[in-house]
Amino acid sequence: MKPVCIFRHARTEGAGYLGTFLEQNAIPWCEVRIDLGEVMPPSATAFSGLVFMGGPMSVNDDLPWIKHAEVLIQEAVRLDIPVLGHCLGGQLMSKALGGVVSANPYKEIGWGNVVVGDHPEAKRWFGDTKQFLSFHWHGETFTLPEGATHLLTSEHCANQAYALGKHLGFQCHIEMTSDMVKVWCETGRAEVEASITSNGVQALDEIQRILPERVTALNAVAQSVYTVWIQGLKS
Repeated sequence: MKPVCIFRHARTEGAGYLGTFLEQNAIPWCEVRIDLGEVMPPSATAFSGLVFMGGPMSVNDDLPWIKHAEVLIQEAVRLDIPVLGHCLGGQLMSKALGGVVSANPYKEIGWGNVVVGDHPEAKRWFGDTKQFLSFHWHGETFTLPEGATHLLTSEHCANQAYALGKHLGFQCHIEMTSDMVKVWCETGRAEVEASITSNGVQALDEIQRILPERVTALNAVAQSVYTVWIQGLKS
């Protein structure tokens, strides 16, 4: 099988639990570290799927790799190569497919409940799960691309996930590990402290409270979602 290509846009925002899941299922994967200046592939055709992770930048920033990422997403969708986006990645997918990314009414940082849509497409991805505690760290949000189906919503952000056939875009972070949460709290301390008055931002102590239990539950949701996604991988 061709490898899944995972695009890392920031040192602290790598594959996380998704990498573990792919290895457990004997699915080869590789990583393009945009943060280290690694060259993006010229085409999506060398891969069984594309995954775009998070990052502190905006998809509306004038960065040289963003247009290339959009072209890869468009090519993958055209060729039915599944694409998966987490936070910034979901925003990249939306923009590439005709959506708009703009400021969310609230900054969201920390753990927050998301509600699963009550329709067959949501059930296909999330099974019988009606809601779950996800992880959030964003200040922008996306609109749904044309033809996409809305999957998740939260109190502070209406569009938390969407599906377009095999392709899946998230605003929230289902890929978290305990180590990632701890590192983000360390590196993002100033951002949290500056935004703590926002209704969607939790204190650092609360973010890290009962962390193993929260991450284990989130990993179970991610495992279910990723299991559906890999069924669409191109051989």
